[in-house]
Amino acid sequence: MYKALLIAGLAAVGNAMFVYGQRKSSLTNNSFSYLIGAVLVCAFIVAVVSISYRNEQAISFVADNIVLIGIGGLGMATTYLGFYLLYTNYGAVYYVVYAVLSIITTTVIVGIIILGESFNRYQAIAMVLAILAIVMFTIGKLSQN
Repeated sequence: MYKALLIAGLAAVGNAMFVYGQRKSSLTNNSFSYLIGAVLVCAFIVAVVSISYRNEQAISFVADNIVLIGIGGLGMATTYLGFYLLYTNYGAVYYVVYAVLSIITTTVIVGIIILGESFNRYQAIAMVLAILAIVMFTIGKLSQN
């Protein structure tokens, strides 16, 4: 669990860097320039890192998994476009809404329903608490108005 927490923490820091860059960059007429640039930098870094994991089976892997790679690419594009629209229109504090909805869609739909992964009562309680986070966030936002 500690290793997973460390890796998730690394991903969370990367996400925070992405949000910071988007919120601090200048916006010009709803331009997707920041998003395109960030994706290109990301692709370059991942390509460089992947070179250190040289594998002779890479071409056959891509050929065997082209549909799943396409689904993943579509998912990443949807995520990044969603981030752009959410943070541009509502701000970084709305990340909690994305995070909880991501917990639900990834854990329940992908993990439990599609992949058949196990899920115990403690994890179910965590899911309920995550949903309550959106409820509390919404109450907080409504009380500001």
